[in-house]
Amino acid sequence: MGTKSSQNIEIRSATRDDSALILSFVKGLAHHVHLQQYVVSTEDMIEDCIFNKKAAEVIFASLDGVDAGFAVFYQTFSTFLGKAGLYLEDLYVLPDYRGKGIGTELLRSLAQISVERGYCRIEWCVLDWNSGSIEFYKSLGAEAVDGCTIYQMSGEAIDSLAKEY
Repeated sequence: MGTKSSQNIEIRSATRDDSALILSFVKGLAHHVHLQQYVVSTEDMIEDCIFNKKAAEVIFASLDGVDAGFAVFYQTFSTFLGKAGLYLEDLYVLPDYRGKGIGTELLRSLAQISVERGYCRIEWCVLDWNSGSIEFYKSLGAEAVDGCTIYQMSGEAIDSLAKEY
C-alpha cells in the first residue's frame, strides 16, 4: 500500500513488526468507548491471528511520520449478492489527530481496496451513543441499516451450544 493524500497523510499496510502498535491502538479504542475491561488480546494473539492465520488486515494512517490512526478489516460474503464484502471491525484515530482528515483517508483507502477487490459493500457497527462517529460516517454517505439488530454469541454460550451435539 503506502499511498499519500494531499494532506500529508500516508496510508500503509501493517506488518508483523506492528503487532505491539496494533495492540496499543486496540487499547486506545477500547478506552475511548469505555470497554477497556474487555480487552484480552496480546501481541502474540494479534500476530498469530492477523499475520499467521490472516483472519484480518490492518492499515495505518500516519501524519507527518506519526502513526495516528488505524483500521482493522476482513472479508465477508453476501449470499444475496453473490459477492464478497469488507467488514470494518475497528477504526480509531488518536485524540490529538482527530479532525485532520485521518479517518476520511482510512475510509477512502478501504473504499479503494473494496473497488480493487470487487467487493459489493463496506459494513461496520457503531455504538448508538457515539454521535460524533455517526455524523462523520453519514457525512461520507454511509447509512444505517434499519430493521436489523446484531446478535452475538461468545464464551459459555458457544461452549454450551457446541456440547449439545
